[in-house]
Amino acid sequence: MVNPCFLDALYHQKVYDMSDLLIELFSEEIPARLQLKAAEDLKKLMINGLVDAGLTYSGAAAFSTPRRLVLTVRGLPDESPTVREERKGPRVDAPEKALKGFLRSTGLDRAALEVRDGKKGPFYLAIVQTPGRSTTTIIGELLEKIVRTFPWPKSMRWGAGSLRWVRPLHAIICLLSNEVGAQVVPLEIDGLKASDQTSGHRFMAPKPFSVTGFEDYEAKLKRNYVILDPAERSKMILQEAENQAFACGHELVSDPSLLAEVSGLVEWPVVLMGSIEPVFLNLPPEVLRTSMKEHQKFFSLRHLKTGRIERFITVANRETADQGETILRGNQKVLSARLSDAKFFWENDLRVAKADGMATWVATLADVTFHNKLGSEADRIARLASLSQDLAPFTNADPALAKEAALVVKADLASEMVYEFPDLQGLMGSYYCKASGLADEIAQACELHYAPMGPSDAVPDAPVSIAVALADKIDKLTAFWTIDEKPTGSKDPFALRRAALGVIRLVLENELALPLLTAFSKAYPNTDKENLLGFFHDRLKVFLRDQDIRHDIIDAAIAMEGSDDLMMVSRLARALAAFLETVDGENLLQGFKRANNIVMQAEQNDGVEYSYGADIKFAETDEERALFKALETNEPVIKKAIQAQDFTLAMKSLASLRAPVDGFFEGVQVNTDKQVIRRNRLNLLSKMRSVCLAVADLSRIEG
Repeated sequence: MVNPCFLDALYHQKVYDMSDLLIELFSEEIPARLQLKAAEDLKKLMINGLVDAGLTYSGAAAFSTPRRLVLTVRGLPDESPTVREERKGPRVDAPEKALKGFLRSTGLDRAALEVRDGKKGPFYLAIVQTPGRSTTTIIGELLEKIVRTFPWPKSMRWGAGSLRWVRPLHAIICLLSNEVGAQVVPLEIDGLKASDQTSGHRFMAPKPFSVTGFEDYEAKLKRNYVILDPAERSKMILQEAENQAFACGHELVSDPSLLAEVSGLVEWPVVLMGSIEPVFLNLPPEVLRTSMKEHQKFFSLRHLKTGRIERFITVANRETADQGETILRGNQKVLSARLSDAKFFWENDLRVAKADGMATWVATLADVTFHNKLGSEADRIARLASLSQDLAPFTNADPALAKEAALVVKADLASEMVYEFPDLQGLMGSYYCKASGLADEIAQACELHYAPMGPSDAVPDAPVSIAVALADKIDKLTAFWTIDEKPTGSKDPFALRRAALGVIRLVLENELALPLLTAFSKAYPNTDKENLLGFFHDRLKVFLRDQDIRHDIIDAAIAMEGSDDLMMVSRLARALAAFLETVDGENLLQGFKRANNIVMQAEQNDGVEYSYGADIKFAETDEERALFKALETNEPVIKKAIQAQDFTLAMKSLASLRAPVDGFFEGVQVNTDKQVIRRNRLNLLSKMRSVCLAVADLSRIEG
């Protein structure tokens, strides 16, 4: 029976042998946009280094605040394991030079080598044993290397040392702790010695304090007004902002990117609510939102009844005796100055727009270069007007109205508001169109002609807006294709992949029968149309694969005539995918492949083409006659269905071929000794193949 005292001692030995690591890199304020990636980089580099050194761990987590990057790693052993490696050396009768080289590589002498028998004779074997190293030594070396080579997008050297960091690095915690206690890992980088000390909030709790491990560290930080987890800070800001908004009859305008940024600006978030002065409330809500977000990182609050943005939320980094009144008063003063500028831009732009329908702005775009090989923005506007007019019939738009819209959709690029806030281009154009008395369709086209910009963007569905949005993207693609500025690898400086995906979504979501080759020719007649169409097909494959349509099915649809009609390709791929999921579809595919292989092999062996001449009068079996009849019945149905793009009917007709095809292969010998009968059967299979290929290129389907 095992002594219980022995088991207890063994248990405690295992517990004590496992330690947790705490690292804190404490610096001046790290830019918010860099914090999350930096924390993940620290985690990745440290974990990879520990694993490469032979250390195991049970878990790890990284955190960030404006002034610190933090990593905790749990369950580390006290040392890395001893590694025993067998290295095969030269044969015993090999030249002395080879043996000496082997000895140098192993660090052993000849006496330590063993001799083993091999297929080509005896050879030397070295057993190299690398002793384990202490975890503290491994961590110290690894962390110094990581700090000195950290992958900041931009770093600077601070002080007299050689260390480069994004902002001045002030302190380092590097602590190993277990049930027995904690020890500081010996480490010094340019005069910074690792310790067990940190500081709390810069203003509310600046005095240093010691920690004994991650749990103690996190708890003491919170007592010293620092919330370590950025997700927790975001949650606090969001909940308090929503509560304050609701209490005064408003709602928070959702802005996840701003929330992420603001949570990286504060260690102790204090949410304060302020009001926008009445004189600014008539500004477009997008102007208010953009001005407050870009200049002051304010959240917008919308009145629940009026829908107007009337208040804002700002997040301070400290509590104050006056409950934030001084902070809020200062913020509102700055906001007033910013909104005064926006109000001036808005009113001045409105005067220009009303004076001549934005003609002044359009004229100034003749002096703005679109691309040095593609002319000015005014040149591009002229192309867009012509192309929008040409594309209008495909979107059921009035060609004259589409052309009129295209002539002004870029006008707001010359406005003062868009110069100040580039993200508002298009949207401001819609306001200026309405102020100029232009049709609502034109205003809508101005706002939406850049859309969709990303996968989550809505797609325009009004005819004029669709025509102009298509023209904007197709002109861009054909223009850059013409001057051979195509995307390469991961580089796409002109966002041409995004433009192509935008065209795809505009076509598919609005169910447009748009022949792209025709559109390319109307935009830039000299562009490499086939190469550009291939680029679109590649983007379409990505788009449809994300909707669980297999790549080989998409290839089978793209191989058909008229594949520049993306709507046709998409419908065919979806119908084919559904058909091949049925038993009839799966079996017919196998029958097609069998027929295709038989005919191809016969044509290769015989040196002739079996593509015509099948005649039912030479049929000897009922199975042959049944297949003749099925093909005769279904071929015209399939042809008519394909012309009408009724792919469901085409697949239904294909499905009716399944039984006669199966019957043919079960009851008919193709390669009979009767040559006339053999040729007739091969021509029949060729006929069956051509009927199938009229629907989709089934030869491209795998399986």
